[in-house]
Amino acid sequence: MFEAYSSMVTQAAISIRLARSADASDVAAVHDAAWREAYWGIIPGRELERMVQRRGPDWWSRVIARGGRIAVLEFDDKVRGYASYGRNRLAVSPYRGEIFELYLAPEFQGLGFGRRLFDAARRDLIGHRMGGLIVWSLADNSRAVGFYRHLGGIKVREMEERFGGEVRQRFAFGWS
Repeated sequence: MFEAYSSMVTQAAISIRLARSADASDVAAVHDAAWREAYWGIIPGRELERMVQRRGPDWWSRVIARGGRIAVLEFDDKVRGYASYGRNRLAVSPYRGEIFELYLAPEFQGLGFGRRLFDAARRDLIGHRMGGLIVWSLADNSRAVGFYRHLGGIKVREMEERFGGEVRQRFAFGWS
């Protein structure tokens, strides 16, 4: 049911497909770079480092092997972004699906690739009867908040999350 799609951009193919075990190192590298870029100055340094380090290639390999839904975006035959998604983790919610994470390598942000990755994950969720979805974002991550609003997300919930000794607001954006 997962629909891959390709297009040509400056002579390089863009494709989106489900992750394979061989992608674990590339997904870990994107995660590392994207998290450091997105959360530096938002999540306390020591806590951010701990969070990045625990998601290395072995962690991603286990998630992929267990059948976790992870779509990867390839540009010029290299993984440049990923989205992990599945059933909404909140038991009581009108939104059946959730995109847990959507990240691109920093140099590939702002080029329309995030929208493509979001759309592919959303289609896959709908194909698995998980229509209506949410995505959580830290309120201080203005780039992500703007991105999800630009895609038509409506803020449907707020929560607090603790990072070390500091508390940050999180927003849930919803799509019907």
